Amino acid sequence: MMLFHDHALMIILGIFVLVSVVGLFFLKSSFSSRRVHEAQTLEIIWTVLPALLLVTLALPSLRLLYLVDEQPLNSSNVVKATGHQWYWSYELPSISPESFDSYMTPTSDLLPGEYRLLEVDKRV
Repeated sequence: MMLFHDHALMIILGIFVLVSVVGLFFLKSSFSSRRVHEAQTLEIIWTVLPALLLVTLALPSLRLLYLVDEQPLNSSNVVKATGHQWYWSYELPSISPESFDSYMTPTSDLLPGEYRLLEVDKRV
């Protein structure tokens, strides 16, 4: 997975450098697009090149997605968390069909050092 992120970062860094160099070139030069009327080669390049870059990012990403999905879940500590508008519901199917809700702690009940919007009554 780290190799994929390194691969993606290098592609993104290359795109950033290329766009920066071309942008600086156009800022410092006196190039005018009024003289360019037909540039089919340029249009093909700037259509095909981004498509190839997207494919080089998508293929490793899809491979990793399928590898993560195929891994068997051998853990005995499985927690199903469901987010509702104002609280979280947790289910622990490995212990028993036990479930509980976790609500945010009111500001008046907070102890010193606790975070106002992050503290809940039942932590997981």
